[in-house]
Amino acid sequence: MRPYEGLLTAMITPFRADGSVDEEGAVAIGRHLLASGSHGLVVAGTTGEAATMTDEEHLNLIALIARELGDEAIVIGGTGSNDTRHAVHLTEKAVEAGVDAVLSVTPYYNKPNRRGIIAHFREVAKAAGNTPVILYNIPGRAVVNMPPDLLAELAQLENIEAVKQANSEELQLIDGLAVMAGNDDIYAKCLDIGGTGGICVASHVVGPEMRRMYDEPEHRAEIDASLQEIYEAMFCTASPAPVKAALKMLGHEPGTLRLPLVECDEQERQTVHNALAQHGLLAEVSAR
Repeated sequence: MRPYEGLLTAMITPFRADGSVDEEGAVAIGRHLLASGSHGLVVAGTTGEAATMTDEEHLNLIALIARELGDEAIVIGGTGSNDTRHAVHLTEKAVEAGVDAVLSVTPYYNKPNRRGIIAHFREVAKAAGNTPVILYNIPGRAVVNMPPDLLAELAQLENIEAVKQANSEELQLIDGLAVMAGNDDIYAKCLDIGGTGGICVASHVVGPEMRRMYDEPEHRAEIDASLQEIYEAMFCTASPAPVKAALKMLGHEPGTLRLPLVECDEQERQTVHNALAQHGLLAEVSAR
């Protein structure tokens, strides 16, 4: 498979109680995800709390997962930044670590114009060499949006091969780019219109069903309908707090969060618990 096809999980980063990265825990979570149907892993992205990690932690984690799991699955390194020099550095080091692709988010906060976005990604694409670059369009976090015509222009740059589209209203096929769902609730729609897959979060807990949505298009709509409550629960507060709470309820060791993110409160935990229970996942844990 190309490294922008199938069900890819934007994996969490487990942190120990002292705040350090739990590398053994990260490999264990990665193995759980692969055993649950994911074709691959996105490491040190938004869900992985990369914004709170030092470059050393960030790149060591990418290298660890590439080394430990790269023979079994697609491994994509999150290398985005709103500083082009920093994005280039992270991209070069992730490529050296052996990732199959890099995921590069639109520069956030400083709000570059169209020419600035193109210039930024031109430098990232050069830094990636022969490694595919997956653009990440998420205006809800980055403030700026890459509309379809800009994505088509960026597709002309060598090595830019796909987009993780998290602007649900502009989900459509783009000439020259593979399109992946960037939100769980448009994963089915993306596949239906000819997209290549999704980079998802709920696959931490319902991976088998989400894999079936890729493998069994005839059952996709039914499965998608059954997962709506799970999708909503995984984003009932700032991600990845809900998915870490869910993993803990399911017997995994997701670790803590780093400030400014905080653990789910009681109401949020109840929302997550209810969704898992409604889907029968907690009964499976009790039966073990």
